[in-house]
Amino acid sequence: MHILGISAFYHDSAAALVNDCRIIAAAQEERFSRKKHDSAFPEKAIEYCLAHGGIALSDVDFIVFYDKPFLKFERLLENYLAFAPRGFSSFFKAIPVWLKEKLFQKKLLSDELRQFAPRMDFEHRLLFAEHHQSHAASAFFPSPFDQAAILTMDGVGEWATTSLAIGTGNRLDIIREIHFPHSLGLLYSAFTCYTGFRVNSGEYKLMGLAPYGEPKYAQVIRDNIIDVKDDGSFRLNMEYFDYYTGLRMTNARFEALFGGPARRPEDKLTRREMDIAASIQQVLEDTVLKLARSIARETGQKNLCLAGGVALNCVANGKILRDGAFENIWVQPASGDAGGALGAALAATHGLLDKPRHVVPGMDAMQGAYLGPEYSQSEIEERLTGAGAVFNVLDDPALLETTVDALSGNSGVGWFQGRMEFGPRALGNRSMLGDPRSPGMQKTLNLKVKYRESFRPFAPSIRAEDIAEWFELDTESPYMLIVADVHEKRRRRMSAEENALFGIEKLNIARSEIPAVTHVDYSARVQSVSAKTNPRYHALLSAFKARTGCPVLVNTSFNIRGEPIVSSPEDAFRCFMGTGLELLVIGNCVLHKSAQNPELAQNHRDRFALD
Repeated sequence: MHILGISAFYHDSAAALVNDCRIIAAAQEERFSRKKHDSAFPEKAIEYCLAHGGIALSDVDFIVFYDKPFLKFERLLENYLAFAPRGFSSFFKAIPVWLKEKLFQKKLLSDELRQFAPRMDFEHRLLFAEHHQSHAASAFFPSPFDQAAILTMDGVGEWATTSLAIGTGNRLDIIREIHFPHSLGLLYSAFTCYTGFRVNSGEYKLMGLAPYGEPKYAQVIRDNIIDVKDDGSFRLNMEYFDYYTGLRMTNARFEALFGGPARRPEDKLTRREMDIAASIQQVLEDTVLKLARSIARETGQKNLCLAGGVALNCVANGKILRDGAFENIWVQPASGDAGGALGAALAATHGLLDKPRHVVPGMDAMQGAYLGPEYSQSEIEERLTGAGAVFNVLDDPALLETTVDALSGNSGVGWFQGRMEFGPRALGNRSMLGDPRSPGMQKTLNLKVKYRESFRPFAPSIRAEDIAEWFELDTESPYMLIVADVHEKRRRRMSAEENALFGIEKLNIARSEIPAVTHVDYSARVQSVSAKTNPRYHALLSAFKARTGCPVLVNTSFNIRGEPIVSSPEDAFRCFMGTGLELLVIGNCVLHKSAQNPELAQNHRDRFALD
């Protein structure tokens, strides 16, 4: 039985196909449209999922949307009525859109879907799941657990911003919720906006900036903005926010509390922004820890599943794991709204249709998150030739040797293999790679390749069997969603002068044997690579270890700032020609920058809007 899940019309539209409880395909629309966080109807993503499944839309039994528009509209109306006449300008702008489109989303979706199946009866096949039900389903049903507590946290769905559920077998029961406007996701986004970053995109930056500062404002936030109880339940003081009635996240009272107006995007970062980032990160971590501990006490569960945008805060995830309230945690790699498409399909599969789950202990059902398009060797060669690329085709041993030559020679490498990742992280199939031992690699990749802010950290990929030798982590982390410290024996002792440095001054100080992936607080966002889920990437890590003694590589997404991760060979070649990468490996095709036609080089800096 085929179930198609869809998320759309807010941000990160996506589609996912499930057949007889197995995840067949999933992808975000942005990868095809090349518009980051694309919110449009996911036409191309649906086309891909159906093609990969070898079916037409008419073969799909049910199509499930990831939230319920009528409940969202109810929240919108009640909110405006509760705070009237405040927010009238926002209400005036929102209502026509709702009355014209969003309130009649079933018709809108049916009209869009008819391009795939003009005669299909959508009245009975188009279903709607609740937003946090979709998140919870995406967290539990693909997890390696037969039983687990489930915690979902994001900005807002229909009403819920935080939910607690219990999963057992193929059942999922939501038992407690926190409702809008009280939201950890919106709280963190408010500080993202205030520090000059873009909401729904810059939260990663705020998290990465936090270790450069000190949590000087944490108590100010606790005293004035958020009231957190011992069980992790919380309420926000709405006197400091405008998001519930206006068109801004915060207001003048918020600005006065933190000493002035918000930083303008692209302005120089100051100590204030670094300290604010450190402060809100600490408050978020403390609140999430209280929630996790309370859930463990209340449910008696040993396993915890996480989803929702806040679950992408891998620093907080690492704190939950080390806290020990749960023996195991599992985080959905597409935790944001894109993953809601998958969750909606799984919620219908197990909830509506009562299909059983088949859990393999120690293995999840996400297939490494490699659920997107792939290209055969012949397709790759044809597409690269059409793009004007010059390449050699090598066998596997020669390909690995050439790639390791480039990496150990301090060159950046584009690595494009197999199926594209689902979710915001590149996990070794659409990645830019570098030598983590190089003290200048982080700065080089940030400024000359990615064209992004110099402070942003990079993640290490490591062979799963080598984790304990290099990081203080005793479990696998396949989706780059757990932060752990670099192992004590790999660290470098800092001098008194180096310890006295503050902020961005810390950036160029080597802290370990792998400085390019060691953040200023000795932490790293670890990705463990298994030979079972990604044999070719694992083989590259093994070859690099054989040459250098180091089983770690710098792994960052194959894109530049403001661009979605590359999807096709043509995307990869264009990005390669517009960056400082020296080598590109696609399938068994190897491209050297020096051999390419320089007229094909592009200036990517102005091609994409800054994120």
